[in-house]
Amino acid sequence: MSDALFDLSPEARRPTTRVVLLTGPSGCGKSALTRRLGLPTVALDDFYRDHDHPGMPQRFGIVDWDDPASWDADAATDALRELVTTGRAEVPVYDIPTSRRTGTTTVETQGERVVVAEGVFAAELVARLRAEGLLADAICVARPRMVTFWFRLLRDVAESRKPLPTLLRRGWGLMRAEPALVARWTALGCRPLSPVVAEREIRRVA
Repeated sequence: MSDALFDLSPEARRPTTRVVLLTGPSGCGKSALTRRLGLPTVALDDFYRDHDHPGMPQRFGIVDWDDPASWDADAATDALRELVTTGRAEVPVYDIPTSRRTGTTTVETQGERVVVAEGVFAAELVARLRAEGLLADAICVARPRMVTFWFRLLRDVAESRKPLPTLLRRGWGLMRAEPALVARWTALGCRPLSPVVAEREIRRVA
């Protein structure tokens, strides 16, 4: 019997679960939004490389964690592909204060139509996931940058992410760079939306 009898169409092979990419400046409220949504979520920041990984970019006297070169896009893509095609994937756990991976955890789709992948580098994956038919939507959470600066500082101090002078220096630099960052993420294929509108759009897709 010919194997051709069991061939599936490209549409039949396409995963029933797809990915909503969610990006935005650090501190803009991405994590709070995903908590409200209650959907399976992959924290893309966990795909940062360890601080002593060869060739890490530098800025403000420390590793430039806002440069995509500090992050493993290939591993993130592989994990999302596995998640939507098999229903589960093992992803790293990253400890920000020590700037290194400390273990792994398992994420499952739980039968949902979409999973959310959130992080400052989510826009880097738009073209990859779209080409593979895995993309449901790509959103950049945008709000006034002074608001973002304040909430980012409160979060980073509360979590003791870095020494206060480093947080202030980095936060000021990020606030100045924010309009250019949002413009770049938009150019990569993300829609700039307020947190309220972003939540509504993701719930519609889900």
